[in-house]
Amino acid sequence: MHPDIQKYNHNQIEEDGLICSLLSEIIMEHLPEAENKVWHAHPVWFLEGNPIVGYDKLKDSVRLLFWSGASFEEEKLKIGTGKFKDASIRYTNASQINKEEVIRWIEKSKVIQWDYKNIVKRKGVLERLK
Repeated sequence: MHPDIQKYNHNQIEEDGLICSLLSEIIMEHLPEAENKVWHAHPVWFLEGNPIVGYDKLKDSVRLLFWSGASFEEEKLKIGTGKFKDASIRYTNASQINKEEVIRWIEKSKVIQWDYKNIVKRKGVLERLK
């Protein structure tokens, strides 16, 4: 894991730190091939330069976000607003994290991807990969 992600996790207080640490462990175990770094101030994992999954500390929770999650057809993932294909779930306690669900979403993120890497080149138009 990138040292900046470890630093991000350690900078969170109490329960938020536990949530971040657990999420990063699950993601690292099931996306070992992914590049990972702090990107736009929060931890993100990439496949071939395309953002796949990340999390960030919000005011009242930690949000786990899948960039292509709107296409996963998962009831618990809330679809973002706007033209992007993201979906997320928020946690306020580490006990809320269902590891099997997160693993399933990670597996879906490997095969269901929208091309965020080239969104600027395509002037904001997203295309499905794979």
